[in-house]
Formats: sequence, structure tokens, C-alpha cells
Amino acid sequence: MFSIPDYFREWIATALSLFIPFFSGAQTIHGTVSEQVNTQTVPLTGVNIYWAGTTQATTSDANGHFAIARSESSNQLVFSFVGFKPDTIAVTDQTELTVVLTNQNTLQEVTVQGASSQIDRISPIQNEIITTRTLAKAACCNLSESFETNASVNVSYSDAVTGAKQIQMLGLSGNYVQTNIENIPTIRGLASTFGLNYIPGTWISSIDIGKGAGSVVNGYEGMSGAMNVELQKPDARERIFANAYVNSFGRVEGNLNLSRPLSEKWSIGFLGHASTLQNRIDQNGDNFLDLPLYTQYNGIVRAKYGSERFMSQFGVKALYEDRTGGQATENRVGVPTYRFTNTTKRLEVFSKTARLYPEKPYRGLGLILNAVHHEQNSRFGFIPYDGRQQSLYGNLIYQSIIDNTNHSFKTGLSYLLDDYREKYRDTVMTRTESVPGIFGEYTYKYLDKLTLVAGARLDFHNLFGTQFTPRFHAKYDLNHRLTLRASAGRGFRTPNALAENYGYLVSSRTVYFDDKPQAEVSWNYGTSLAQEFNLFGQKASLVLDYYRTNFQNQLIVDLEHPRELHFYYLTSRSAPGLKTRSFANSFQAEFNYQPIKRMEVKLAYRLFDVRQTMGMTFGESILLPRMMVSRDRVLFNAGYALPYDKWKFDFTVQWNGPRRIPYLREGYEHTSYQNMPRENAPGFYNINAQVSKAFPKWEVYLGGENLGNFRQANPIVGASDPFGRDFDAAARVWGPITGRMLYAGFRYKLKI
Repeated sequence: MFSIPDYFREWIATALSLFIPFFSGAQTIHGTVSEQVNTQTVPLTGVNIYWAGTTQATTSDANGHFAIARSESSNQLVFSFVGFKPDTIAVTDQTELTVVLTNQNTLQEVTVQGASSQIDRISPIQNEIITTRTLAKAACCNLSESFETNASVNVSYSDAVTGAKQIQMLGLSGNYVQTNIENIPTIRGLASTFGLNYIPGTWISSIDIGKGAGSVVNGYEGMSGAMNVELQKPDARERIFANAYVNSFGRVEGNLNLSRPLSEKWSIGFLGHASTLQNRIDQNGDNFLDLPLYTQYNGIVRAKYGSERFMSQFGVKALYEDRTGGQATENRVGVPTYRFTNTTKRLEVFSKTARLYPEKPYRGLGLILNAVHHEQNSRFGFIPYDGRQQSLYGNLIYQSIIDNTNHSFKTGLSYLLDDYREKYRDTVMTRTESVPGIFGEYTYKYLDKLTLVAGARLDFHNLFGTQFTPRFHAKYDLNHRLTLRASAGRGFRTPNALAENYGYLVSSRTVYFDDKPQAEVSWNYGTSLAQEFNLFGQKASLVLDYYRTNFQNQLIVDLEHPRELHFYYLTSRSAPGLKTRSFANSFQAEFNYQPIKRMEVKLAYRLFDVRQTMGMTFGESILLPRMMVSRDRVLFNAGYALPYDKWKFDFTVQWNGPRRIPYLREGYEHTSYQNMPRENAPGFYNINAQVSKAFPKWEVYLGGENLGNFRQANPIVGASDPFGRDFDAAARVWGPITGRMLYAGFRYKLKI
């Protein structure tokens, strides 16, 4: 039975009673964007509009209209469009704006194309903003499927049974990326297993991907990057947005977004999602379902309030999902059938409030509160796993300037409480973390050319003592088209071994916890160079970046010994006289070009060198390439749209290079890392395409994924005997499990 403890109910009630008078929302800024052609103004479609230094972004529609919620931390609204001079407007009490952009080439012709994604030119952190235009390039059924055209983030299945997905960035798993939903840490803890599947794509208005060390304002857990997802707001211009989707595997889903103004200051919104897959698919004939059967219900109800001096929002999120995987058909009488089951129930209450100072727009005070109750009950064959997480989060932020706007600062207090209870087989693991913290961040700007940000935070962890987290960022505009960035910073986190390696439990391996829980600690250093230029008279850009992550301590997940899964830490098990190391080097080059009007082309190459010392728990120490990380990846994406986006065509090809996998040949056993044979999975291509047709209120789309029909022949080891000693459904999963998939759907929008 899904129930909330009494103390949790009391906290929720108290929070709501304190903040309902003020919460939710911000006023929405409406307006139009156009250009002057002779004596007339012509609307511009696809103009990128965002609050400076934030992730709040939108684009103008086919009539040049836009709507964006007033920011809690910035009053500088930036308008950026290919071929036009960018414009920045200081917004005070305005609610309607009329913006006319100047054509850089003084052409007497209308350009109606905006970039799908862009690097935030103002932020000292290398932030890539993914807009709804990019999300529409693919079906984007949930967050895990929103990165098909992104070179920095890639997504893969963690095993061949559960359907859990994981991301990688800078050569490291998504556990080292702090993933926030509207600046609230969300996909973490027990939610790291299926959390990417819990954010429907139609709910998303933008995604901000920051590489390397992030701001200390957002916390200490981001070790290789940070991701913030902004959702559709209750005061959106689209009063009704409906979406339906179906694919050739039998997956069906529907989404409904509603927004309604109640008064000049109040608005209310609803985001709803339901999806299911009940078709049994076994393409390789191993009698295991290639995709689990599942049903998910997911919803958010929230309100927004905005006045001259207060902006706030509050709401409730609820989710229920059940999954069933394993053998596709029943075994003969007397032979047990292997089943995987999982039920997740999640309830979340949140609030965000900002105190504004209209006479001093550079000053602000914000408070974020969040409470989560998460239950997860699983079974792997006969083996149970049950998890429960209860979390409280608070972040109080004050910002202002010192003398003038060239010197600004943010400071505040934070608190994080995590209470975990996990049971695997007969082992019960409990952990309560209480972490109050204090932080400060100073920003210096010089002539819009140089930006320096220095920040630090102190967190007082009840289990691991005081943690000091310094971070530094710098941005220098060498000229108006060439930007250099650099960053460095420390991060730490407490890993959740089972939840973050959930797929490895679908095996006959015996799990060994060789060490008590410890904090992972790392340093990240990076630099990037972004150059914009003209190529054959058209705009192009080239971004080069390099990042290195060094771990002082790390949880090692050891699959190198057959039928065993070991968890131990990098520093606590080092052999005498031998140095232990773990690091990740990442280099990426990305070229973007618009060869003709309304066409975008992206070509990117990424190189990883990721290694970690293994075998310490066995008295050995050898530096090995990290498993399941491709050294090379190439991405090509091309998109073309007819005027006013009446037709849109998108095509993506990815090549994923070879990667190291565990050596698990039948009948082979190894006992020494020093003499251990190596095995690499082959590289493979993945091809996706989509075409969409727009009508005044409707849009229909048709597409396909993995059009080359590539898939692993036998991803599950020992599939014929799932209760035998060699069964393993995760260690050898390195590529697509299912072949070609076709999909179709529609979107319906009703605006103000």
C-alpha cells in the first residue's frame, strides 16, 4: 500500500500553508519579433529568446509571437537570430514587448529560420540550450529520447530486460551529471534507475546542458556536468497542447498540457501523461522479451502567482508505473519461468518563490523547497529488491551587486535530507544523510568581453564531515565571434550502488559489498573555444572543447570475475606501494552550418579516454579502460524546413565506436587482472529520420529509428537457463537490442 509517513504529511502541510499565499508563478512576457522591410514590419519565425544567464528560453512562432515567464534571476531578455544583430532588453514592469531586429547584411528579404540549439554566449559556463525546435526533430517521448541529435549526451539501455536507460557525458555515466528539473535536483538517488523515463518530452520547453564544473548555487553533486530541464508553464500561450504517439513495437502514449489564467496574477496548469506497451517482442528468438511490458501514469498540477514584488509557483507531481519483463513464454511444467517485475510510486511537492525589487532589478531573493517520497519494489526471478527514498531539499538564494553591475554576487543557504531504505535478498541497507550548506559566488565583468566567476560552498555532511567545494569559470571574447572559456571545480556525491547499477541485478551474480559507503570525490578541468564565421556567405560555427575529470575516490563496479559483482572504492583497497587512479578525458569538435535558407547541418566528433584502476579488492592493481565507453563517436544531423515550417525533414546518423566489454566466454575463468584477456564490442551505426507536416492548429509526424536495423544477436548470456550459474542480461549489452522501429503521431495546439 502506498502511504506517506506522518512526519512527511506534516512537512507538506506546513510548507503549503506557509507559501500558498505567495506561490507560483511569474508573470508572462508576451510580444512579437519582426524585421523592417522597406516600410513594413515582417514577423520572424524561430527567433531564440532567453533570459541572460539562465536556462529559460523560447522561440517565436510563425507569426512572430512569443511568450516567456518572467525570470526570477534576470531582467535582461536576449533576442538572437541567424543573420540579425542580437538585441538585449531590460525588462522591468512591462508585460508586452514589440521587438524589431536589424538585419546584419541589410538584405531586403525575410529570413525565417532559427537555430535549433545554441551555446549560451553570455554564460561563462559552456551551456548548450536545446529548444523545442530541436525536441521536435524526433518523437521525444521522454527525456531519455531527447538527445538523438545532441553530440554531447548519448543514451543507451543498461541491460536487455528492464528497459532502464542511462546517459553518458564526458565519458562518465549520468550519475555524475546533476540533473535538475527547474533547478530542483530530481533524477538522483533511487530515481536514477528509471528517472529519464519519467519526464515526457511534450512537457519540456528547453534543456540546458552545462559541461564541466557547474555553479555552486545549484549544489555539490555535479561532477562532470549539469543538466536543467524547464517544463511548460501554467501561463503558456498554448492553452491546450495534445499529443498522441504509436510505434511499430506497440507502444502507445498520450500527453495533455493545459494552462489557464485565473486572474491577472494567478494561473494554473496541468501536465498529464499516460503510456503503455503490451505487445510481446522477441526478435532474436531467445525467449526473452526485448522490451518490458509497462504502463505509466504521470501528472503535475501547479499554480503560478506573479506581481510586481513577488513571483512564485507551487505544485504536486505524482507517478505510477509497473513493468514486467523476462521470459516471453511459460516454461514446461516443473521448470520455473524467469520474471522481472518493478512497481514505482512517486509523490513530489515543490514550491519556488522570488522576492523582487523593481527599483533595483539586479537584486533578488529566492527560495526553492521540494519534498519527495519514492517507492520501488522489484523482483529478479526469485530475488526481491525493495527501495524507499524520502528527501527534503531547500535552497535560499540572495543576489545583488557591489557598487555597480560589473561586480555581482550570489549567496545563500541550502539543506538536503535523504533517507534511504533498501533491501536486496536478505540484506537491509539504511542510510540517512543530513547536509546543511552555505555558498557564495562572485562575478566580475569587464566591457562585455571578460567574465570571471569564483564560487565556493561548505557542506556539513553528517556522515562524511565538512566538504569544501570551490569552482571557477572564465569567459573571454577574443572578438565578437570568437569566445574562450575555462573552468575548474570540485564535486562530491554519495553513490547508490544498487539503484545506479540496477541492470546488473538481472543475472546470477552474487553481489559483494567490499566496503562501507563512502563519498565519491572528483576534480574537473575544462576549456572550450567557440568560433562563428561565414562559409560561402552563410553562417557557420565551430566549437572545440576538452575536459578532464580526476577522481580522488570513486565507487568501482567490478564485473571482471564471472558470477560475481563487487562494489569497492578506489582509495580504500589500493595495494601497498601501488597508485590507484581513475580519470576521464573528453575531446569534442562540433561544426554547425546553414548552407541554404531553412537548412541546418551538424557534424560532430567525440573522443574519450576513460580509465580506472581495478582489482584492488583482490590485492591487484591495474589501470584498465572503463567498460561500455566508446572511444569514438561521430554524429551527423541535417534538417530542412519549408517556409513557415509547413514541412520539416530531419535525418540523423550516429556512429558509435568499439568499446570494452567483460570477457565472459563460455567455460572460461580468470583470476588475475594482470593476465586478463580483453574483448571489445564492434562499432555500429544508428540511423534516424522524421518528416512532419504542419497545419494551423495541427502537426502530424512520421519517423523511424534504427533504420539500418542493426541489433545485437544474443545480448543475454545463458538465456536458455536463467536460473543457472552463468545467466547475465547486462554485462554484454553494448548496442541496440531491438531492430528497426517506425512511429507516427500528431500534435494539437490551441493558443490564446
